[in-house]
Amino acid sequence: MSPHQFAAYLDATNLKLDSSDGELCALCDEAAQAGYASVCVYPTNVSLCSSLLYETNVGVCTVIGFPHGRSTLESKREEILRAADNGATEVDIVLNYAALRAGEKSLVAEEVLRLCESARSQQVLTKIIVETCFLNHEQKLAALAVCENAGADFIKTSTGFGSAGATVEDVRLFRANRVTDIQIKASGGIKTLDAARALIDAGATRLGVSAAATLLAEFKGESTGSSTPSETDGY
Repeated sequence: MSPHQFAAYLDATNLKLDSSDGELCALCDEAAQAGYASVCVYPTNVSLCSSLLYETNVGVCTVIGFPHGRSTLESKREEILRAADNGATEVDIVLNYAALRAGEKSLVAEEVLRLCESARSQQVLTKIIVETCFLNHEQKLAALAVCENAGADFIKTSTGFGSAGATVEDVRLFRANRVTDIQIKASGGIKTLDAARALIDAGATRLGVSAAATLLAEFKGESTGSSTPSETDGY
C-alpha cells in the first residue's frame, strides 16, 4: 500500500468541542494535500469546509444526531437536507441505538430507511453509526441488518464519545455477516498506525481519525513531533 492509498482510507476528523475556524481551515489544507477520503466536521462547519475543498477530490462529511442518536426522525432528516444544501457529500448518522437496545428494531429500521432515502435523494453518501460499545452480539447483527436493508453505504462502529471505540473483532463480525456490499467504517480510539493497519486488514474501508497527519507521517516513516489526541476529542 502506498502513502496515497493509505491516505484514501482516512476521514480526517475534527469534532472537538472547542474547534476553531483556523483549525478547520488547516485540516482542509492538510486533507487536500494528503488526499484524504474526507474531512468530518460539525454541521455548522460544512459551508466553510465545502468552500475550501470545492475543487478537490476530498469529501465533506458531517455528523447527524450526534453523538446520542436520540434526535427525532424529522430532526435528523432536516439536518441531512441542510447539510447537503451547504455542500456535504457524506453524512455519518447516529443510529437510535437506545431504541435498538430496548428491542424496538422496527422503529429503528424505519428511521434508517427514511434517512437513507433522504440522503440518496441529495446524492449524499450514508454511514450509519451504531455505537458498538453499547450493543451485545445479537444487537450488533441486528444493526447490521438494519443498515443493509436500508441500503446504507457504510456501517460505522462508533462516535468516539462512547465508552469504547472501534475494535478489530467488531469489524470482523460485520465483514463476516454482511450479505450485501455494505462497507465498514471504523472509528474511535484509532491512535496508532498498528491499530489502523489491523482494522484495515479486518475489513474496514474507512477510518475515522482525529490524528490523520500523525498516522500518515508514521506510515511514511516520518516524525511529526505532535502529541496524540486526547480521549475526549471524539474519534
